[in-house]
Amino acid sequence: MTTITHPALRGRSDHVSAARRRRKLVPGVATGASWVLLSVVTVLTMIGLIMVMSASSVVSVRASGMPWSYFQRQLLWTGIGLIGMAVAVTVSIDFWRRRARLMLFGSVGLLVLVLVPGVGSTANGATRWISLGPVQLQPSELAKFALLVFIADLLDRRAQRMSDWRWGLVPVLAYLGLVSGLVMMQPNLGTTIIICTMVLAVLWAAGNPLGTLAAAGAAMAAVAGAFVALTPFRRARYTMFLDPMKDPYNQGLQNVQSMVALANGGLFGRGLGRSTVKWGYLPYAWTDFIFAVIGEEFGMLGAMTVVLLFLALAVIGVYIASQARDRFSMLLAVGITAWLSIQALMNIAAVVRLMPITGIPLPFISFGGSAMVVNLTAVGLLLNIARHPASAAPARAARSSR
Repeated sequence: MTTITHPALRGRSDHVSAARRRRKLVPGVATGASWVLLSVVTVLTMIGLIMVMSASSVVSVRASGMPWSYFQRQLLWTGIGLIGMAVAVTVSIDFWRRRARLMLFGSVGLLVLVLVPGVGSTANGATRWISLGPVQLQPSELAKFALLVFIADLLDRRAQRMSDWRWGLVPVLAYLGLVSGLVMMQPNLGTTIIICTMVLAVLWAAGNPLGTLAAAGAAMAAVAGAFVALTPFRRARYTMFLDPMKDPYNQGLQNVQSMVALANGGLFGRGLGRSTVKWGYLPYAWTDFIFAVIGEEFGMLGAMTVVLLFLALAVIGVYIASQARDRFSMLLAVGITAWLSIQALMNIAAVVRLMPITGIPLPFISFGGSAMVVNLTAVGLLLNIARHPASAAPARAARSSR
């Protein structure tokens, strides 16, 4: 049976089909950025799980009698982080924006609790965790995320007043001072540096003059320098960075053994599970110095692969920020990209002795529950922004008008 379509209806049908094709075209661009980001983070996370399994096997046996106990905990935290990522991808960006103030002051409250005697958990002279039974929560990781969302919202709402530094720069620096001050009191200089550079990147993206931000950055660097000079432990780390062979078996041990691991790895590495420094020679080989174990087991090629993956993460993050549908989303994307990229840079630079040790983990790779959950949730936000670029706004408006 042949169906005859009226010419007017046929024209309308052709118009609808063309509109549908156009609508499919725009999400395709967003999906491409999303898939690249998701692929990079997936590979980094898989590398992390494999390397935690290898690097922590010795300490796991000593702690529990089983070589996989640390790996099992990391696998659990990764699963929780993937749930956080799925939530961040699914819910509206405005969901986080409406709760920005609550998240910020909630995380500030947790940072204060860490400093309360009997509440905060201390290890190696630093009080950075709250023990909740078998789980240790690190509030500074939550504070990074909460402060970023809050500042992005603040700068977006005050976009028309950014030329007046009293409305843009001063309030942001006040909140930054509150959070970074509490983190410094733990003490946690590495996380403080990440938070400050992340906020400076967001302020720059919001349109603040580069000269003003340079002055603010110089002031922050002066405060950090004074903190190092006045803290014996930090001062010793800086001294060992300059010449670790002054005390190669104590304070310079991590600097020396990380370089030994990288040298042992050569170009192609010793093979998975065959690291020697993880046998107690390199302290915290499964956390802050896991990049050294990667270099020993997979060589310079494996280490450079990780570096290139983080470089790809930075590039795709900048691209997603440039395509964001609104100012708030753009500032969020810039902040997340700066946070993860700077943290990776600082960790790797410390391992290869390009900067002093700061004690921060390598994102997605180092052992650590709070960091893994927060990092994956932040990536979920970045994926959400990538899925709804500015170029998709006309298509959405056209759909709503029909």
